[in-house]
Amino acid sequence: MTKAGSAVTAYQVNLPVFEGPFDLLVHLIEKNKVNIYDIPIAQITAEYLAYLRQMEEIDLEVTSSFLLMAAQLLAIKARMLLPKPPKAPVDDDGEEAGEDPRQELVDKLLEYRKYKAVAELLRSREVEQIAVYGRVVDPSTMAHLFQEENPLEGVMLGDILAALRKVLNRQEKEEPVADIPREEISIQARMQELLEFIITRPKDDPVVFSSIFDERRRTGEVIVTFLAVLELVRMKKIRAIQRSPLGEIYLIEVPVL
Repeated sequence: MTKAGSAVTAYQVNLPVFEGPFDLLVHLIEKNKVNIYDIPIAQITAEYLAYLRQMEEIDLEVTSSFLLMAAQLLAIKARMLLPKPPKAPVDDDGEEAGEDPRQELVDKLLEYRKYKAVAELLRSREVEQIAVYGRVVDPSTMAHLFQEENPLEGVMLGDILAALRKVLNRQEKEEPVADIPREEISIQARMQELLEFIITRPKDDPVVFSSIFDERRRTGEVIVTFLAVLELVRMKKIRAIQRSPLGEIYLIEVPVL
């Protein structure tokens, strides 16, 4: 097997576990058993770049996050090689004080290890939960709990339209007493009027659909009233019921649970 072939094998064994550059750095630090607070930056940088070269040799895309980390490691390495100021202040331990170029990287690695530990804990909990089997419930035994009440109980759309047509025919036969303009009423206002009217009726005396249309109302007002009824039914504020085929349509309140 060629040297390139050996590199491919090493990559296939190790790299799939690396979810990003920090994962790779933590692996290198743990593999070399170095103190994360005192990272030998030259050694770790060299091994990190070696992994990137392996990825390139087998034609895998080296993502921008890995390349960015490589640039940061090289920058830290360069700063570590720079000569220190001749008169650097000394701290209480007798060491020269000053900002460590590795400090920012160390802080990020510590934070990454913390979140990785939490992620592994959650993953183990997930595995435990997968092994727990819940009791199988027969859907047919629970179906009655999820059945929605039909706000048009026994009423077909054709029945409602037929009732409206009857009201409109009645309006056409009535001779207008005078052409007096009336104040326009909105659907929302009519809905509120109808709801209050239906709610205040006794339970044993429901509102008849045709009774809500005042014979003195104009055709436009009849249409507004009809649309208000449909909207209240859609919002499940009221129900329309028909107790017998072709019988009267009644409007009743939907009780609030």
